[in-house]
Amino acid sequence: MKNVLLLVLFIFMISPLLGQDIPYRLEELTGPDFIKAVEKSEKTCIIPIGVFEKHGPHLPLGTDLYLAREYSLRAAKEEYIVVFPWYYFSQINEARQQPGTITYSPKLIWQMLQETLDELNRNGFEKIILVNGHGGNNAFLEYFGMTQLSEPRNYSLYWFKPKASDEVNKKVEELTMDDYYIQHAGNNESSAMAAAQPDKVHLERADEQSGADLQRMKNLKYAYSGIWWYASFPNHYAGDGSEANAEAGELIISHTVSQLVEMIKLVKADTVVPDLQQQFYKDAENPLKTKQ
Repeated sequence: MKNVLLLVLFIFMISPLLGQDIPYRLEELTGPDFIKAVEKSEKTCIIPIGVFEKHGPHLPLGTDLYLAREYSLRAAKEEYIVVFPWYYFSQINEARQQPGTITYSPKLIWQMLQETLDELNRNGFEKIILVNGHGGNNAFLEYFGMTQLSEPRNYSLYWFKPKASDEVNKKVEELTMDDYYIQHAGNNESSAMAAAQPDKVHLERADEQSGADLQRMKNLKYAYSGIWWYASFPNHYAGDGSEANAEAGELIISHTVSQLVEMIKLVKADTVVPDLQQQFYKDAENPLKTKQ
């Protein structure tokens, strides 16, 4: 009986230690815990990417960073994965005329992302997911992803691309009275921020500036120019955030996070991309021997 009591007491004493979770925020990990985190995450991590840029007159400069990391951290609570700190070395040339925009050279943002991936891989991660919160990064990340094939890599890079839901969109539109398709600091993004960071949102200021599309390039059919965003939205504000609300934002965030959780699970189990990469690198060494 005494031994049983001692065993119960021992379990009671160590149970808090057994229940301790390894942090999923990279910056919170100790060195020894980092080793455990790499294994627990199945050698998979997330980089949430954004920028510092104006978001109308009512949202903070770090809106894209807040949201990308909000999605990542919520997903990590459901499916363990290591989440990199705020990453803001990305493409934002289209807003250089606005106060608070931090713009790095194209060469630097390229090198920073590549070296960050290389360092994460050197530290044990073999699968890296990019969660992008900034629309101005889309072309950059597409091309960057393709150039990963330029030389052999010991990791696989994945980019999270959530899909819209007609059902969720309908509910959000009913809550926000939103009829804008292109948005930047409009009701959708403002609603998401109202749910994620309510103390940093100033919806009462949302109508102080216009987010209307000026369409100053509308007569240039079949043409693309890098000035297109400035031609349409010189205020760096697209839409109207005045009807945003946290309820709509929670719908948007929850829908996005559910997809990210599913993707993390699929990426952890994925063998197709790593295997195809290695075959591709091998074939690329001698294309004349590639089976035709």
